[in-house]
Amino acid sequence: MAVHPLSAPLTLADGAPLPMRLEIVPTEDIVPQVATTVPEGSALTVTCLPHHGIETTAETSVRLAGLGYQVVPHLAARSIGDRARLARVLRRFESAGITEVFAVGGDAVQAAGPYANSLELMEDIAELSGGRLSIGVAGYPEGHPTHGAVALLDALLAKQHLAANVVTQMCFSARMITAYVGLLRSEGVELPVWAGVTGPVPRTRLISLAAKIGVGPSLKFISRKGPLARRFLRGDAYSCETLVRDLSAPRTGVAGIHLFTFNSFEGR
Repeated sequence: MAVHPLSAPLTLADGAPLPMRLEIVPTEDIVPQVATTVPEGSALTVTCLPHHGIETTAETSVRLAGLGYQVVPHLAARSIGDRARLARVLRRFESAGITEVFAVGGDAVQAAGPYANSLELMEDIAELSGGRLSIGVAGYPEGHPTHGAVALLDALLAKQHLAANVVTQMCFSARMITAYVGLLRSEGVELPVWAGVTGPVPRTRLISLAAKIGVGPSLKFISRKGPLARRFLRGDAYSCETLVRDLSAPRTGVAGIHLFTFNSFEGR
């Protein structure tokens, strides 16, 4: 079995385990791919992209949960057509033993139904599940392409009473992630923070992906030469092992690692 090099538990400097989740995209062949490469019981999150839709995410999540994985489905607010559909999906999750979801606004240009943002979605998730489902929300250490820093912080403050944790967008700097955790704490956000980290990926694909989501200064190392670049690049591919080690220090305040796999589970 070819296992992703970071799928095994990591260890904090004080000896405590550092939890890790692997984010996957629900493509047609992803379930058998995961089953043959990722150990049973691993924590997985399943994305909800506009061209896949909520049903694809739900089907993949339920199948993976049935194979013994700890699954956190993503729910994109603007991709959900109506409240009844949301209710059906949540019932499927609970029947499959899924206890947590991740709520985002989503990338769809127009809302397919009544949910324009993640807060509206979270309110209905909480009501329909009777509070039995935990809800994760997104955080942005380097900002967002279309929302200002103050608006992002206000939005997080408005929904933290419904949230169980914050998962950051991908970032390539332990210093920036640590500073973001410090900012949240100073502003009254006490939710656990999972650091979004990119798994092994070719340099060209990494640059393309990062440009789409607005990753900024922390990615500049990729065009440089010298010791900094060598810490993160293995040949022409990015390696996250150094960043994960840096984030394992208790001073960072990070609760766990959320690894963006891009459906690549082979070690490099």
